[in-house]
Amino acid sequence: MIRPAIPALRRPGLHLVSAALAALSALLLLCSSLVSAAPAAAATIDVNAWYVLVNRHSGKVADVYERATGDGAAIVQWARNDGAWQQWQFVDSGGGYYRLRSRHSGKVLDVYNHSTADGANIVQWSDLNGANQQFRVADTDNGHVKLINRNSGKALEAWEWSTADGARLSQYTDLNGANQQWRLVKLGDTTTPPPTYPNPGLVTGDINVHDPEVTKTPSGGYLLAHTGNGVSLKTSSDRTAWRNAGAAFPGGVPWAHPYTDGGNHVWAPDITHVNGRYYMYYSASTFGSNRSAIFLATSTSGASGSWTNEGLVIESRTSDNFNAIDPNLVIDDEGRWWLAFGSFWSGIKMVQLNPSSGKRLDSTIRSIAGRNGGAIEAPTIYKRGSYYYQLVSFDTCCQGAASTYRIMVGRSTSVTGPYVDRNGVALTSGGGTQLLAGHGDIHGPGHQAVLADTDGDILFYHWYAGDNSSRLGINKIGYDTAGWPYVY
Repeated sequence: MIRPAIPALRRPGLHLVSAALAALSALLLLCSSLVSAAPAAAATIDVNAWYVLVNRHSGKVADVYERATGDGAAIVQWARNDGAWQQWQFVDSGGGYYRLRSRHSGKVLDVYNHSTADGANIVQWSDLNGANQQFRVADTDNGHVKLINRNSGKALEAWEWSTADGARLSQYTDLNGANQQWRLVKLGDTTTPPPTYPNPGLVTGDINVHDPEVTKTPSGGYLLAHTGNGVSLKTSSDRTAWRNAGAAFPGGVPWAHPYTDGGNHVWAPDITHVNGRYYMYYSASTFGSNRSAIFLATSTSGASGSWTNEGLVIESRTSDNFNAIDPNLVIDDEGRWWLAFGSFWSGIKMVQLNPSSGKRLDSTIRSIAGRNGGAIEAPTIYKRGSYYYQLVSFDTCCQGAASTYRIMVGRSTSVTGPYVDRNGVALTSGGGTQLLAGHGDIHGPGHQAVLADTDGDILFYHWYAGDNSSRLGINKIGYDTAGWPYVY
């Protein structure tokens, strides 16, 4: 039976751009192949499992529109929620081809009306094992695949590069575009990220913080430093209940006054316990200015009033193209000390430190992330396995519930970079894979820190409640099968 046509809008111009980008990508891949011709590992399909299909371009998933159960219902992309209408099982058709069966309806992905045309709609239909219902899984990179239809030879894609909920899925000539690439997320796998961002874990006591940073104490407790007069301190024995512990400098910070317009309110401390001492780097500035400085303080106990001012580490002036705030100390596998820092301007920078003094080792300033003058700040770098992960905060801080802060991540095999996101985009070119963003009543999570604890890597950050108060957020960090972090 010939099925009635489903109208499809077409804007070929976008696909001409897509084709040009794909051609450039193909040229780069060809050049890369001259260096290494090793093939990508073939995707392994578990025919007993259910999968969510995540589009590389939009981050949204293949979804049966409006949870329909009838033949001909549209297949679209939608924000992931792991509903049965977003779950698919690969049914073996032989010859390396599969039908994709909806858990919700029992029907399979189908190229409507056996079309071989670019832009043909993808629908669900009763399983007839037709060639238009069979797809080959073709490897790309970064753990993504393409789904190539057996009848048409064309690739399943998010039409017109859309990122909107409800945008239709179609088939199109295989251009290897990000909108034609899919990550197969196997449900029930312990390395599978949750479908939505988690709320902060339970914390109690004195939890109003801004720009938190945490280190373990020799006794196994926690010492937290955050923005405040003379650097505010908090302690906890269990990472849940927190209490105020005074200020590092209860008498003020007169050495920072040239950068703070005479005030004692200093920002964004970074605290590390190493070699039997606490090292704390912190920022002195005024809002919106890059007349800023990063200072070092040390203490053997970490207690209020016990800190010694070790002096200036690095400063920036209004004539500079960087901002010397938001420090983060990272010690690499070779025992070398590095300080990452930066906010807006030309982005995130890094300098090497002398471990014996905690001050700069040389005059070199490296660039490790940036958004061409856009909103990026608060770097955090930590090592896990083969990678150094750099977390940064994008967008607007310090606006209470109106804040749009969000946490992004890239990684590198070298502490100095280059750092790239999941799609291979350099963080120095505005790249970054989103790790955590506002959701529900959780506004503007950011200015993050990571602590390797006995139960895994722990993410600390601040977030804003509806009353505009800034609060402590704590979540665990998990890692998917490709080694990319997620929070839970």
